[in-house]
Amino acid sequence: MAETMRRNFDVLVVGAGPAGLAAATSAARVGAKVGVVDDNPAVGGQIWRGEVSKATSDASNWAAKLHSLGVEVICGAQIVHHDIASRVLFAETRFALLEIRFSKLILATGARERLLPFPGWTLPNVMAAGGLQAMVKSGLPISGKRVVVAGSGPLLLAVAAYLRAHGAKVLAICEQASWNSLASFASGLLSHPGKLRQALILQRQLLGIPFWTNSWPVRALGREALERIIISRNGTQREISCDYLACGFHLVPNVELASLLGCALEGGCVRVDDAQQTSVAGVFCAGEPTGIGGLELALIEGQIAGIAAAGKSERLRELRGRRRKAQQFARRLEKAFKLRPELKTLPDSGTIVCRCEDVTHARLARHSSWRDAKNQTRCGMGPCQGRICGPATQFLFDWDPGSVRPPLFPTRVESLASVSYIAPAEHSQLTGERQ
Repeated sequence: MAETMRRNFDVLVVGAGPAGLAAATSAARVGAKVGVVDDNPAVGGQIWRGEVSKATSDASNWAAKLHSLGVEVICGAQIVHHDIASRVLFAETRFALLEIRFSKLILATGARERLLPFPGWTLPNVMAAGGLQAMVKSGLPISGKRVVVAGSGPLLLAVAAYLRAHGAKVLAICEQASWNSLASFASGLLSHPGKLRQALILQRQLLGIPFWTNSWPVRALGREALERIIISRNGTQREISCDYLACGFHLVPNVELASLLGCALEGGCVRVDDAQQTSVAGVFCAGEPTGIGGLELALIEGQIAGIAAAGKSERLRELRGRRRKAQQFARRLEKAFKLRPELKTLPDSGTIVCRCEDVTHARLARHSSWRDAKNQTRCGMGPCQGRICGPATQFLFDWDPGSVRPPLFPTRVESLASVSYIAPAEHSQLTGERQ
């Protein structure tokens, strides 16, 4: 049996990215006893990975506030089970199982990149855009390497700027959206001075790098690793020799935990009210799970959720006004970078869609739904639990991803055995027994 450790909080925050840090800080500031759980080795989430140690960064400022307010931070812990009726979550760490009790819960689980399959996308050195950036932050040498950044969304620009600053030769940025869509989006930045300032900074950082609209990768080629890629640009294909392809088609909200807890979803995002509370009483949600909106909106929603969870909703008036403006930007963002239907034709019959279980596009195309494909091909049943192939098949085949079942991550059997109590219905989900 794994050792079981117990914690008890007024407010528990799951996720230590910008929304989670803002939520935890805001709740603690008004007197709540707050805990934060995150599966990464340090706070900051994907967007602030490696930034906390920089003294002048926003990430460092929020982390310092968290520490000064006495918030307990538990890193390297994944939620593996729950009894939401009893207000308890179970988290697995490397050495122990945590039983964490709470009065209010805030989900700030962030988002991940959407990856779309195309021939050759499984070659070594074809990577998610944010994934390559994270590896460089962790020490991967990139200086002198030829990189093409492709896909969709503002993340491509940030990744390209980061890689160039660390010595990479960024050959091109390929954005699938049209020039007209981007021009319309850019004009809207005039009403968001902070966003406009960020865009101008990025423009200077990327000066000289070709930026191609109506462009996307159609094939990656190489013997043992990536050697070159074929890009479709305005309907014409061209071949580019490169060392890395950093590719991501915008973001997908991480809503699995919220769904498992019974929170209602709407349009693939967690539905919340004016105080960021979900359909489950006492459970709040902030940041990208409620809709992809960027850093500013995540911080605002986190603050609202933290204050509301601590029972101080009368202090939210100004924040609600700022949230409305940030949500307007998020809607323009979604419209500008909407994926074009041509991307559905990228995979050929032999293209692997589910990398965990080696399931090809041709095998999936025989089925009518996610559930049917999962039952017949094991698509989505590997270690990633459908986090990669799920959004891909949803886009390619218009499939509903269906229900979420525990555990959300590969989990030690001894951790499940150490759960001190499991309701009968939940026990059947874990063991496969029928009621």
